Amino acid sequence: MPAKKTTIVIADDDPHLLRLLERNLQFEGYEVHAASDGEQAIELIASHEPDLVILDVMMPHLDGFTVCQRVREFSTVPIIIITARGQEREKIHGLDLGADDYLTKPFSVGELLARVHAVLRRAQLNGDEVVGSMQPTITVGDVTIDYAHHIVKRGGQEIALTPIEYRLLAYLSKHVGRIVTQDQLLESVWGTSYLGESHLLQVNINRLRHKLEIDPAHPRYILTKAGVGYLLSPQSSLTTTVK
Repeated sequence: MPAKKTTIVIADDDPHLLRLLERNLQFEGYEVHAASDGEQAIELIASHEPDLVILDVMMPHLDGFTVCQRVREFSTVPIIIITARGQEREKIHGLDLGADDYLTKPFSVGELLARVHAVLRRAQLNGDEVVGSMQPTITVGDVTIDYAHHIVKRGGQEIALTPIEYRLLAYLSKHVGRIVTQDQLLESVWGTSYLGESHLLQVNINRLRHKLEIDPAHPRYILTKAGVGYLLSPQSSLTTTVK
């Protein structure tokens, strides 16, 4: 029985660009479903449960931001957003809504394929590369990370994390109680080509805090060391155990 193809949903209202992307992704062996507006994109994502979504920000009916936000209500599928050159706020807004990566127009087909391969590789990693030789489960306060099954719970309730969020938490937990620099996190979770992308890290840390912390404005778990990096804290009322 042939292996299931990796499935990608792409959405862009430019028919020429959409066709170009579709053809090149199909040539790479992906199964591709194309949408020309936001509403169609959501329908395709819900029906095909893709491995990756590529969204242009500017689309009719529903823009890429709205699509990203709605998709995050029912799926943790990796999302790449396409933004206009120089629109830094668009990138940050898209990441804050749940996107995993971004591309800036104009871009080459080679750049697109490199981002697609990188995002899919990160999503498919089972966490062992991040965690190393640690035990299958670690508990910090009332947060439990089950590395074997990639499940994170707080107070016994499972928390839905995107692949990026999970890898961030897994790497921090490997160094619980110790400061991890921004570049260490960027290199481990995204790769060396993302070194210096501090806003990418900040937005994802913020998303992770909103899922993990009772009061994200006053975090107990993921603490910031200004100008240096972050640490997963075992301090205060928190206790750390490894099973």
